[in-house]
Amino acid sequence: MSQTPLVMLPGMMCDARLFAPQIDGLSRDRAVMVAPLHQAERIEDLASMTLDVAPHRFALAGLSMGGIVALEIMRRAPDRVSHLALMDTNPLAETPQRAADREPQIVAARAGRMKDVMRDEMKPAYLAEGPYKAEILNLVMDMAEGLGPDAFVRQSRALQRRRDQQSTLRKIKCPTLVMCGAEDTLCPPEKHQLMAEMIDGADLHIIAGAGHLPTLEQPQTTNALLRKWLARRPG
Repeated sequence: MSQTPLVMLPGMMCDARLFAPQIDGLSRDRAVMVAPLHQAERIEDLASMTLDVAPHRFALAGLSMGGIVALEIMRRAPDRVSHLALMDTNPLAETPQRAADREPQIVAARAGRMKDVMRDEMKPAYLAEGPYKAEILNLVMDMAEGLGPDAFVRQSRALQRRRDQQSTLRKIKCPTLVMCGAEDTLCPPEKHQLMAEMIDGADLHIIAGAGHLPTLEQPQTTNALLRKWLARRPG
């Protein structure tokens, strides 16, 4: 197994199960690890923790909050990353309105109502319609329950305080995949189009029949795109 290891970073209140189809499909060719992102209240600290446990050189794929941490890794240690995949994510700083909206969610989570917060967060159109939507939503709830309210608070604080990474995007030189679900309303396709335009040579893919979690909603398409991305030779 001589291929470059792959480090995957999950979204908010998700664990390695978010990438179960990718671990199954890609780990035959290379080492695949999923780094936890619930142990600190700052994106910078989460990036440092990931770099501490990651191989010296690795391919990096982040979804949603994982993509935000991936960009911080690219800002501080670009030479360690051979390939970058940004999935259903957002390079911008938190807006004041969104930061304020998190406060009642934090209060509710601390009061034992995290399930209600997660359900409300997922209601608008978290996932595309499909035969496995209910099953995926149940998995999302189970992952969140396993991580617990303290993790929710820490991750909420980290997202509130995150920096704008547009300047980081313009400096990326490694083979980069920018990917999202066509029906992702949380991090919509237009945002990914802009990201791809800022990165020299980036490949943009919008996945039909997927919302915010294409790794679970359209795993075969996601795996095919990741294989193609990993096969690209670094410049």
